[in-house]
Amino acid sequence: MTRSRINDIMAQADDMIRQYGFVLPPFAYWTPDQFVMHKAQAGRIIASRMGWDITDYGQGRFDQMGLFLFTLRNGDLADLQRGGGMCYAEKLLISRQDQLSPMHTHVIKAEDIINRGGATLVIELHGSDDQGRFARDRGGVVRCDGLERAYAPGEKLKLAPGESVTLMPGDWHAFWGEGGDVLIGEVSTVNDDLTDNVFVEPIGRFADIEEDVAPTHLLVSDYDRWLA
Repeated sequence: MTRSRINDIMAQADDMIRQYGFVLPPFAYWTPDQFVMHKAQAGRIIASRMGWDITDYGQGRFDQMGLFLFTLRNGDLADLQRGGGMCYAEKLLISRQDQLSPMHTHVIKAEDIINRGGATLVIELHGSDDQGRFARDRGGVVRCDGLERAYAPGEKLKLAPGESVTLMPGDWHAFWGEGGDVLIGEVSTVNDDLTDNVFVEPIGRFADIEEDVAPTHLLVSDYDRWLA
């Protein structure tokens, strides 16, 4: 992806987020130079990889396969392991119309996926085999706003604004917007995008970036290079 495209996606996403009554935290609007200036105080933001995240999964087809994310808060895996402290995370996502976020699951993370506004969010679901691997022929059970719902292999769950689903490790899922773009909330246990995303197909989690212009704001994938 080009940096200019990423800058445009950030601006469009910020407009949509505000349209539905949400405002990103102040650090979202730091320039790269401001981020460097605040680096000493922003250790938690950097270590927890809070901030902007725009991916085409390394495929170069963002409109067809991609996702916008902003990590608002993220806890500590050590807290989760000891069973106390900041064991949670929260994100805002935007799934565009017919834009696929490909089939994956998580080893550790349980998550509530919430349609915060816009069109219909479609989530395709599959279960796991006895070793936790993707099983095309297995379904499972999820909770939709607290109510149990069994799903058949490959069933497409459709969430209208205000509706949600709870996904546990081993619930394989892919999703996209139907009929328009969707603002999504994600509330979960501690999030680790470096190690806890398991995809059916061997694809990348982060985009390869062509630096055709300067970044408006840093992505979480920029932190290692800009803030080391």
